[in-house]
Amino acid sequence: MDAVLLILISYILGSIPVGLVLGLLSGVDVRQEGSGNIGATNVARVAGKTQGLLALLGDAAKGFIPVYFSIQFGYTPGETGLVALAAFLGHLYPVFLRFRGGKGVATALGVFLAIAPMATAVLGLIFLVVALLTRIVSLASMAAAGTAPIVLWAFSYQPTIVGISALMGLWIIWRHRENIQRLASNVEPRFRF
Repeated sequence: MDAVLLILISYILGSIPVGLVLGLLSGVDVRQEGSGNIGATNVARVAGKTQGLLALLGDAAKGFIPVYFSIQFGYTPGETGLVALAAFLGHLYPVFLRFRGGKGVATALGVFLAIAPMATAVLGLIFLVVALLTRIVSLASMAAAGTAPIVLWAFSYQPTIVGISALMGLWIIWRHRENIQRLASNVEPRFRF
């Protein structure tokens, strides 16, 4: 398959609003409830834990599937990085929702599960520790996103992949700017496990 075609497919796949669809199937428009985000955390809050878990799995699959195929097709790290970035940007700026999407954490998780499973396990541990200590999912997400390039570098991944992880990490933190303001004001919601 041509790399350009896979990049386009990756963006379209990333654009599928899994959380919104699951919310609507549960009778809730997640864009109008809770934080208004279409991601797994808000879906879990307003539509239920099962729907939240399904949203997490669906959003992660949007990143995993095209990157997995990119690797199987033998694309270069640069081409694979572009496929990964396309899926990620599809979630952030979905064509189906007038380019208003989620924060990209679960889709980035899927991307790095395909590219760097061992490094992703370390990032998952970082997320889990911060989430358990603070019960603040946004803080755990930003901690994992911010440390991703360091962890991938420590595992000796290609500089292109480390660079993509840095770009995604910065984008994730930027998309959490309202959460950062709530954290600073000590009003960020805590998740109930």
